[in-house]
Amino acid sequence: MATTPLTLRELSKKEVLLTAGHRMCSGCGAPPVVKMVLLASEYPVVAANATGCLEVCTCISEYTAWKIPWIHSAFENAAATIAGVETMYRSLKKQGKIDKEIKFIAFGGDGGTYDIGFQSLSGAMERGHDMLYICYDNGAYMNTGIQRSSATPFGADTTTCPAGSVVPGKLQKRKDITKIMAAHGIPYAAQASPSHWQDLMKKVKKALEIKGPKFMNIIAPCNRGWRSATDDAILLSRLAVETCYFPLYEVENGATKITVTPREKKPLVDFLKPQGRFKHMFAPENEWMLKQAQEDVDKEWEKLQREAKASEVS
Repeated sequence: MATTPLTLRELSKKEVLLTAGHRMCSGCGAPPVVKMVLLASEYPVVAANATGCLEVCTCISEYTAWKIPWIHSAFENAAATIAGVETMYRSLKKQGKIDKEIKFIAFGGDGGTYDIGFQSLSGAMERGHDMLYICYDNGAYMNTGIQRSSATPFGADTTTCPAGSVVPGKLQKRKDITKIMAAHGIPYAAQASPSHWQDLMKKVKKALEIKGPKFMNIIAPCNRGWRSATDDAILLSRLAVETCYFPLYEVENGATKITVTPREKKPLVDFLKPQGRFKHMFAPENEWMLKQAQEDVDKEWEKLQREAKASEVS
């Protein structure tokens, strides 16, 4: 089994496989996520990338920020694309035409994962391809104008569910994509955050050592869509974990394990206040929204704790 160095000293010696000079927004949470994922691998990696912020801004015409074999797929089929490449690789290996151990990763935003790409992702997971799918979750269709997606949290103000006198932002809860993927019976599914880089990279390392389909959902703040400061990506990622809005856990062979438990569970408002998309929720007439959002987070956190405890017992 390959070992991944997880000390900063050792990581600093490794080549960063997503170069500087790309056109992602200043302070975007996605590039750090991609860098961490690629640094965690001890193997050559081939990646597919769904249409979205990451794809549009890292490969312009003949210029690319990727220092690995990289394929731009349509919005809806990154999982199918990398599944096809992985199938070809297995065939070539069987024929003795290649003997190198290669890993296959698909990257997609929440729009290309939760929604538009869900069909091909579900299919690839069900077929059992040896691949890792990474969703960088910024909670909306940021690339095309900040429209709501099924990853958009309750109450958020977006261009397709604008907060106003009639509708106070998005009224639906976000889809629990990680548990949906785990329900496919795949060997590994997890959530991670760039604020907890060791946890994130250990999970990538583990996923790449496991044969079969794997899924990771990684929070990636977007200051443009979240209406937050350009230097708040890591702060907000950390607050998402500490408030249990975005808990860090893994489901390995059906067993749930919480990998980071906050020392002190902070109130959800600590995560909401720095983001302009939730500003309207702090108006007196919308206090019910803050109450409901907190209750929803508490309920899901308690449920996750029960699932983890049950896994320990079994």
